[in-house]
Amino acid sequence: MATHDLSLRFLRNARWEARIVTINRCVIAGWTGRDRVALEAHIAELEKIGVSRPGSVPIFYRVSASRLSTAETIEVIGNSSSGEVEFLLLQSGGRLWVGVGSDHTDREAEATGVTLSKQMCDKPIASEFWAYDDVKEHWDDLILRSYAVNDGNRILYQEGALSAIRPPEELIALYAAGGMLSDGTLMFCGTLAVHGEIRPAQGLELELSDPRLRRSVRKTYQVEQLPVLG
Repeated sequence: MATHDLSLRFLRNARWEARIVTINRCVIAGWTGRDRVALEAHIAELEKIGVSRPGSVPIFYRVSASRLSTAETIEVIGNSSSGEVEFLLLQSGGRLWVGVGSDHTDREAEATGVTLSKQMCDKPIASEFWAYDDVKEHWDDLILRSYAVNDGNRILYQEGALSAIRPPEELIALYAAGGMLSDGTLMFCGTLAVHGEIRPAQGLELELSDPRLRRSVRKTYQVEQLPVLG
Protein backbone atom coordinates (compact mmCIF):
# COMPACT_ATOMS: atom_id res chain seq x y z
CA MET A 1 0.00 0.00 0.00
CA ALA A 2 1.40 3.42 -0.99
CA THR A 3 1.70 5.91 1.87
CA HIS A 4 2.19 9.65 2.12
CA ASP A 5 3.77 11.61 4.98
CA LEU A 6 2.40 15.01 6.02
CA SER A 7 3.61 17.50 8.62
CA LEU A 8 0.49 18.38 10.66
CA ARG A 9 -0.48 20.17 13.87
CA PHE A 10 -3.10 18.85 16.28
CA LEU A 11 -5.12 20.78 18.89
CA ARG A 12 -6.63 18.97 21.86
CA ASN A 13 -7.66 20.44 25.21
CA ALA A 14 -6.17 23.82 24.17
CA ARG A 15 -2.73 22.27 23.54
CA TRP A 16 -1.00 22.01 20.17
CA GLU A 17 1.16 19.09 19.07
CA ALA A 18 3.14 18.91 15.80
CA ARG A 19 4.07 15.60 14.24
CA ILE A 20 4.62 13.78 10.96
CA VAL A 21 1.62 11.63 10.06
CA THR A 22 1.65 8.77 7.58
CA ILE A 23 -1.52 8.67 5.48
CA ASN A 24 -2.13 5.27 3.93
CA ARG A 25 -5.73 5.68 2.76
CA CYS A 26 -7.57 8.69 1.32
CA VAL A 27 -11.35 8.46 0.89
CA ILE A 28 -13.69 10.93 -0.80
CA ALA A 29 -17.28 10.65 0.46
CA GLY A 30 -19.76 12.03 -2.04
CA TRP A 31 -23.41 13.06 -1.83
CA THR A 32 -23.45 13.15 1.96
CA GLY A 33 -26.18 15.71 2.62
CA ARG A 34 -28.75 15.06 5.34
CA ASP A 35 -31.44 17.14 3.64
CA ARG A 36 -32.83 15.42 0.56
CA VAL A 37 -33.75 18.76 -1.06
CA ALA A 38 -30.26 20.18 -0.60
CA LEU A 39 -28.74 16.91 -1.76
CA GLU A 40 -30.86 17.01 -4.89
CA ALA A 41 -29.70 20.59 -5.51
CA HIS A 42 -26.05 19.50 -5.43
CA ILE A 43 -26.74 16.54 -7.72
CA ALA A 44 -28.52 18.93 -10.10
CA GLU A 45 -25.50 21.27 -10.04
CA LEU A 46 -23.28 18.45 -11.20
CA GLU A 47 -25.78 17.24 -13.79
CA LYS A 48 -25.57 20.69 -15.41
CA ILE A 49 -21.89 20.06 -16.13
CA GLY A 50 -22.47 16.54 -17.41
CA VAL A 51 -21.93 14.42 -14.27
CA SER A 52 -24.27 11.43 -14.05
CA ARG A 53 -26.36 10.80 -10.96
CA PRO A 54 -24.83 8.38 -8.46
CA GLY A 55 -26.27 4.90 -8.21
CA SER A 56 -26.57 5.30 -4.45
CA VAL A 57 -25.88 7.91 -1.79
CA PRO A 58 -23.57 8.41 -0.08
CA ILE A 59 -20.76 6.92 -2.15
CA PHE A 60 -17.09 6.50 -1.19
CA TYR A 61 -14.29 6.98 -3.72
CA ARG A 62 -10.64 6.08 -3.18
CA VAL A 63 -7.80 8.30 -4.39
CA SER A 64 -4.07 8.06 -3.93
CA ALA A 65 -2.84 9.38 -0.58
CA SER A 66 -0.06 11.15 -2.47
CA ARG A 67 -2.68 13.54 -3.88
CA LEU A 68 -3.03 15.19 -0.45
CA SER A 69 -1.16 18.48 -0.25
CA THR A 70 -0.59 21.22 2.32
CA ALA A 71 1.18 23.37 -0.31
CA GLU A 72 0.01 26.89 -1.16
CA THR A 73 -0.28 26.16 -4.90
CA ILE A 74 -1.53 23.22 -6.93
CA GLU A 75 -1.02 22.62 -10.65
CA VAL A 76 -3.92 21.50 -12.85
CA ILE A 77 -4.34 20.72 -16.53
CA GLY A 78 -6.29 23.43 -18.39
CA ASN A 79 -9.13 25.51 -17.01
CA SER A 80 -11.80 22.89 -16.29
CA SER A 81 -11.10 22.17 -12.62
CA SER A 82 -12.60 23.64 -9.47
CA GLY A 83 -12.49 23.15 -5.72
CA GLU A 84 -15.05 22.83 -2.93
CA VAL A 85 -14.76 23.07 0.83
CA GLU A 86 -15.21 19.90 2.89
CA PHE A 87 -14.62 18.87 6.48
CA LEU A 88 -12.05 16.13 6.94
CA LEU A 89 -11.87 13.21 9.34
CA LEU A 90 -8.44 11.80 10.14
CA GLN A 91 -7.81 8.75 12.30
CA SER A 92 -4.34 9.09 13.77
CA GLY A 93 -2.65 8.02 16.96
CA GLY A 94 -5.76 6.22 18.18
CA ARG A 95 -7.89 9.37 17.98
CA LEU A 96 -10.28 10.99 15.49
CA TRP A 97 -9.37 14.49 14.27
CA VAL A 98 -11.27 17.11 12.25
CA GLY A 99 -9.86 19.40 9.58
CA VAL A 100 -10.73 21.20 6.35
CA GLY A 101 -9.75 20.68 2.72
CA SER A 102 -10.81 20.95 -0.90
CA ASP A 103 -11.84 18.07 -3.12
CA HIS A 104 -10.36 19.83 -6.16
CA THR A 105 -11.71 18.02 -9.22
CA ASP A 106 -11.33 18.13 -12.99
CA ARG A 107 -14.91 18.84 -14.07
CA GLU A 108 -14.37 17.94 -17.71
CA ALA A 109 -13.05 14.51 -16.72
CA GLU A 110 -15.86 14.18 -14.16
CA ALA A 111 -18.37 14.01 -17.01
CA THR A 112 -16.50 10.93 -18.25
CA GLY A 113 -15.95 9.24 -14.88
CA VAL A 114 -16.08 10.52 -11.31
CA THR A 115 -13.39 8.16 -10.02
CA LEU A 116 -11.05 9.29 -12.82
CA SER A 117 -11.68 12.96 -12.12
CA LYS A 118 -11.02 12.58 -8.38
CA GLN A 119 -7.56 11.18 -9.06
CA MET A 120 -6.52 13.92 -11.51
CA CYS A 121 -6.06 16.82 -9.07
CA ASP A 122 -4.17 17.38 -5.84
CA LYS A 123 -6.36 17.74 -2.75
CA PRO A 124 -5.34 20.82 -0.72
CA ILE A 125 -5.82 20.46 3.05
CA ALA A 126 -5.08 22.66 6.05
CA SER A 127 -2.21 21.43 8.20
CA GLU A 128 -4.15 22.03 11.45
CA PHE A 129 -6.64 19.58 12.97
CA TRP A 130 -8.91 19.65 16.02
CA ALA A 131 -9.69 16.70 18.25
CA TYR A 132 -13.18 15.50 17.39
CA ASP A 133 -13.93 14.96 21.09
CA ASP A 134 -13.54 18.72 21.64
CA VAL A 135 -16.27 19.64 19.15
CA LYS A 136 -18.65 16.70 18.90
CA GLU A 137 -21.12 18.06 21.51
CA HIS A 138 -21.77 21.14 19.35
CA TRP A 139 -20.93 19.57 15.97
CA ASP A 140 -23.97 20.89 14.09
CA ASP A 141 -23.00 24.48 14.96
CA LEU A 142 -19.71 24.30 13.03
CA ILE A 143 -19.66 26.29 9.78
CA LEU A 144 -18.02 25.56 6.43
CA ARG A 145 -17.14 28.44 4.09
CA SER A 146 -15.25 28.93 0.88
CA TYR A 147 -14.34 32.04 -1.08
CA ALA A 148 -13.41 32.12 -4.76
CA VAL A 149 -10.58 34.56 -5.53
CA ASN A 150 -10.05 35.98 -9.02
CA ASP A 151 -7.85 38.97 -9.88
CA GLY A 152 -7.84 39.98 -6.23
CA ASN A 153 -11.64 39.85 -5.92
CA ARG A 154 -12.86 37.62 -3.08
CA ILE A 155 -16.43 36.28 -3.44
CA LEU A 156 -18.32 33.98 -1.08
CA TYR A 157 -18.68 30.66 -2.91
CA GLN A 158 -20.12 28.31 -0.25
CA GLU A 159 -21.40 28.67 3.30
CA GLY A 160 -23.43 26.54 5.67
CA ALA A 161 -23.57 24.64 8.95
CA LEU A 162 -22.44 21.04 9.32
CA SER A 163 -26.01 20.21 10.28
CA ALA A 164 -26.55 19.97 6.49
CA ILE A 165 -24.09 17.06 6.16
CA ARG A 166 -24.29 13.57 7.64
CA PRO A 167 -22.48 13.40 11.01
CA PRO A 168 -19.06 11.74 11.33
CA GLU A 169 -20.25 8.61 13.15
CA GLU A 170 -22.80 7.91 10.43
CA LEU A 171 -20.33 8.37 7.56
CA ILE A 172 -17.73 6.21 9.29
CA ALA A 173 -20.28 3.47 10.00
CA LEU A 174 -21.39 3.47 6.35
CA TYR A 175 -17.80 3.17 5.13
CA ALA A 176 -15.81 1.20 7.68
CA ALA A 177 -16.46 -2.19 9.19
CA GLY A 178 -16.69 -1.93 12.95
CA GLY A 179 -17.59 1.76 12.86
CA MET A 180 -14.00 3.01 13.07
CA LEU A 181 -11.55 4.28 10.48
CA SER A 182 -8.25 2.48 10.38
CA ASP A 183 -5.24 4.46 11.61
CA GLY A 184 -3.80 6.61 8.85
CA THR A 185 -7.13 7.04 7.02
CA LEU A 186 -8.22 10.51 5.92
CA MET A 187 -11.77 11.05 4.67
CA PHE A 188 -13.26 14.02 2.81
CA CYS A 189 -16.86 14.17 4.01
CA GLY A 190 -18.92 16.06 1.45
CA THR A 191 -19.71 19.64 0.58
CA LEU A 192 -22.42 22.28 0.25
CA ALA A 193 -24.18 23.79 -2.75
CA VAL A 194 -22.36 26.74 -4.29
CA HIS A 195 -23.60 30.30 -4.72
CA GLY A 196 -24.21 30.63 -8.44
CA GLU A 197 -22.70 27.91 -10.62
CA ILE A 198 -19.80 25.52 -10.15
CA ARG A 199 -16.84 27.34 -11.71
CA PRO A 200 -13.04 27.52 -11.70
CA ALA A 201 -11.13 30.16 -9.74
CA GLN A 202 -7.56 31.39 -9.54
CA GLY A 203 -7.58 30.67 -5.84
CA LEU A 204 -9.79 29.33 -3.09
CA GLU A 205 -10.05 30.15 0.61
CA LEU A 206 -11.42 27.42 2.87
CA GLU A 207 -12.66 27.75 6.44
CA LEU A 208 -14.06 25.49 9.15
CA SER A 209 -15.38 27.80 11.85
CA ASP A 210 -16.41 26.98 15.42
CA PRO A 211 -18.61 29.84 16.71
CA ARG A 212 -18.93 28.20 20.13
CA LEU A 213 -15.16 28.10 20.81
CA ARG A 214 -14.46 31.13 18.60
CA ARG A 215 -11.81 29.58 16.43
CA SER A 216 -11.29 28.53 12.81
CA VAL A 217 -9.12 26.29 10.68
CA ARG A 218 -8.28 27.95 7.37
CA LYS A 219 -6.57 26.99 4.13
CA THR A 220 -5.80 29.22 1.14
CA TYR A 221 -4.41 27.89 -2.10
CA GLN A 222 -3.71 29.11 -5.61
CA VAL A 223 -4.40 27.21 -8.82
CA GLU A 224 -1.79 27.21 -11.58
CA GLN A 225 -3.17 26.09 -14.93
CA LEU A 226 -0.82 24.09 -17.14
CA PRO A 227 -1.33 24.26 -20.93
CA VAL A 228 -3.24 21.63 -22.86
CA LEU A 229 -1.22 20.79 -26.00
CA GLY A 230 -2.66 18.47 -28.60
